[in-house]
Formats: sequence, C-alpha cells, structure tokens
Amino acid sequence: MDYVKGIFKNRPNRFIAEVEIDGKIEIAHVPNTGRCRELLVDDAVVWLKPSDNPNRKTKFSLHFVENKNVLVSLYSQQANSIVYDAIVDGKIKELSCYLTHTREKTVDNSRIDILVENENEKCFIEVKGVTLIVDGEARFPDAPTERGTKHLKELIKLKQEGNRCCVFFLIQHPAGDFFRPNWQNDPIFSETLNEAYREGVEILVYKCDNQLDGIKLIPKSLDFDLSNKK
Repeated sequence: MDYVKGIFKNRPNRFIAEVEIDGKIEIAHVPNTGRCRELLVDDAVVWLKPSDNPNRKTKFSLHFVENKNVLVSLYSQQANSIVYDAIVDGKIKELSCYLTHTREKTVDNSRIDILVENENEKCFIEVKGVTLIVDGEARFPDAPTERGTKHLKELIKLKQEGNRCCVFFLIQHPAGDFFRPNWQNDPIFSETLNEAYREGVEILVYKCDNQLDGIKLIPKSLDFDLSNKK
C-alpha cells in the first residue's frame, strides 16, 4: 500500500498525532515513543501508511518525517527488522560468522532482540533506533529510558557469563554519521553504556538509507565516542 503525504499539526500524546491530509485533520498512530520534538514540528511534511483494519482506532500510521531535506524513519520497531535482515544477508561484517539467527530470544525474564550462534559461540544483540541529531551527531536516547538501561545491564550479565554481546545503534536519520550517547537527556543510560563497553560489550553503529519504496542498511560501520561532550 502506498504512502500518503500529510502535514504534522499536533501530538496530543506519545501514541498519536494530528495530521492534515487533503485539508482534513486525521488521527495517526506514532510508532515511536521517543519525544521526537526536533522532528515533529509544526507543519512538517510526514508520510503515513493507511490501515485496512476496520477495528483500528487510527486510520494511519506515521512512518516518515522530512527533516534537513531527508526522510527520517520514525518506525522504531522496524530497526530490529532492518538489522536482523542485514545480519542474515551478511551485510554486517562484524556479525557475518554466525550460522543461525533468532529474533526475540527469551533469556531469564527478558527478551533480547537478536541471538546469533555458531558451533562455538552465542552473540546477544540489542538494537536501538536513533533519530536525534545534535550538532551533526546522532545521539541516543532522546528521552530518559529506564528500559534501555535495563537492556544494557542484561547484556553486561550475559557478557560476564561468557557470551559475546553487542548493542547495535541504527541511525535512522540520514544526517547522522557519528554516534555519541545523550548525556544531557539520560546520564544514567550514558554511564551504563560506558560500563557495558568497559565490561566487553561491543558497540556497533550503522545507518540506513530511507526511501518511500524501502529502507536499507548501509553496509559501513560508523565511529562513536562515549565521552560526555562539554
């Protein structure tokens, strides 16, 4: 189903947005719980997917917003699928040595986004979609995330048990070519990310190319700096 062009007007809560389509205000689902304040600004051009489910409360889902003359993907859950497909297709060189691939792997009382395995090793991967750009840097999170910190602590535990572990930051804003944790918005997550890195949890940063006819991961790893930029 093709995308529908709209104009962003308001976000009454984190789940819905008011969007003007052909002169009429429609209610759209926002599949991203981040603040996205720098993206969802008055009269921003957005692209929506219509729903053919008659039981849904909203007729549309907001997938893209135009920002800095590029398309930014707001569908945060799609980041997991993009990374998983790229791993399976061998486009992520650091993770190309595994024979089996599993999504949403339950470990203890938690679910890890991706588990990849070969005969000798298990590698647990948590995926974080990044849409915030500050001074040309991609930063995560754009709002405090206790859940994100919990995920990092789970990876630390799994690493201490002898597994390979990675946190994978997928930059979903094409203007970002470098990653730094968002110390200003969430110092606890940022410090925990540093702790995880010291414990041997790997950090991978990639970005994606967003087009209305499809989103693809660009097979080139990007640099990062975990320090608190003053």
